[in-house]
Amino acid sequence: MNKDKIMHFISYVLVGGIATVVEWVCYFCFDLILGFNTYAAVALSFIFSTYANWVAGRLFTFRDVKKQNIIKELVSIYGASIIGLLMNEGIMWISMNFIFKNQTDVEKMLAKIAATGIVFFWNYFIRTFFIYRQKGEA
Repeated sequence: MNKDKIMHFISYVLVGGIATVVEWVCYFCFDLILGFNTYAAVALSFIFSTYANWVAGRLFTFRDVKKQNIIKELVSIYGASIIGLLMNEGIMWISMNFIFKNQTDVEKMLAKIAATGIVFFWNYFIRTFFIYRQKGEA
């Protein structure tokens, strides 16, 4: 691994941190304050955090990548994120039905934290190696 790839990953971790804060705050508000269904709160918070991730990623992590049609780029980001959302929902469902059966607020947030961590790596992989891949990169 060269220095540029390490710095790229660190940048993505920081951008992911921004998106994670957006996701967790939205989830907390939708589910625990407003009383939305847990899975609806997960989906809504994921939509907001994906947008935050795209904006911050374009400003910091992928700023050197050739600009593309913004609609096409957003469709690619949200299309790839649908798989991440399904993973997120699946992890939440497994956690709430098999691991944290009491479904307390703390247990829900722990499940959300685990789901976010796992989906982070999916998002990094798909964006780095497919959506924003430069010509000539493997």
